[in-house]
Amino acid sequence: MTHRFLIPCLGLVVTLGGCNLFRGTPTVRETIETGPAQIDVEARDAQLAEADLLTNEGQYDSALVILHGILEDDPTSTPAYLGIGDVYLQQKDYRRAEPAFSRAAKLEPRNFDAQFGHAVALQMLGRLVEAVRAYHRALTIEPESSEANRNLATTYLQMDEPDHAIVFAQKAVQVDPNDGVAWVNLGAAYESVERWADAADAYVAASERMQPTPELMSNLMNMLVRQKRYREVANIADTIQKLRPDGHAMERKGWALFRLGEYEASEAAYREAVEIDQAQWRALNGLAVTALNRWLLSNESDTGAWDEAQSAFRASLRINPDQAKVLRLMLDYGMSG
Repeated sequence: MTHRFLIPCLGLVVTLGGCNLFRGTPTVRETIETGPAQIDVEARDAQLAEADLLTNEGQYDSALVILHGILEDDPTSTPAYLGIGDVYLQQKDYRRAEPAFSRAAKLEPRNFDAQFGHAVALQMLGRLVEAVRAYHRALTIEPESSEANRNLATTYLQMDEPDHAIVFAQKAVQVDPNDGVAWVNLGAAYESVERWADAADAYVAASERMQPTPELMSNLMNMLVRQKRYREVANIADTIQKLRPDGHAMERKGWALFRLGEYEASEAAYREAVEIDQAQWRALNGLAVTALNRWLLSNESDTGAWDEAQSAFRASLRINPDQAKVLRLMLDYGMSG
């Protein structure tokens, strides 16, 4: 059971790894007892399997009843604590997931699922230093875990330690080169240290390994903007537009085409951006500049273009009044602010 979601502020992906209820070292009692007691162990394993099935089906309350029942008979059952932690992770109830995984990790310090689950819960609770320690403990058990490496990278990014993040993000893609999520996180790590070309390459690699999303394509577009790769910016903006209407992407397309000297296409992109999102003040500035450009090319005879430029600038300033360059440009051309 593997669940993923985005941390909006970073555009990163954290893997909420589901727990395999039968992982971990068996207890001494289970190992040495035979005869009738072994039947109890088998019955308990059947209960764990049922709880796992119920968790997968989203029947969380029923799963918890079974798991807590197991703990009443055996308070040291690591798989039961793992199952409880997994239920709460799936419900995004990290406050309750954390102590369950913590208890499992204390019972079996060499259990990867316990350490990894504890790390995820701590990360989602914002207890980042503790999360880093838990991820490192998990990696001492399974150093080739792509999930643990990439989650550790995101934690370091949250802590504003990009150099550490890059090390583990690179390790994640080395372990599993086909993991698109790992490439997304590597791109974010490179982006954090302004390695724009490397970030773009990582986002391209991600798009080749997973279903492209508007967010992923926007990340890639922003890296291409940084490098002034205008034609590619316009192409990616069109890709984003096929996935969903996106005013920002169309504004960036207009910006790129204007710099390529394709003024009519640039103006069309800016207009589409404003049609999608009337608050796109940068696109309004783009419309104003393209209109002003038409007025200048007409030897200042196209008064309609001049009026359109003035109107677009004013609309932009109503949305964002703090634009000194726009105000100065309007003054230079005799437009009232």
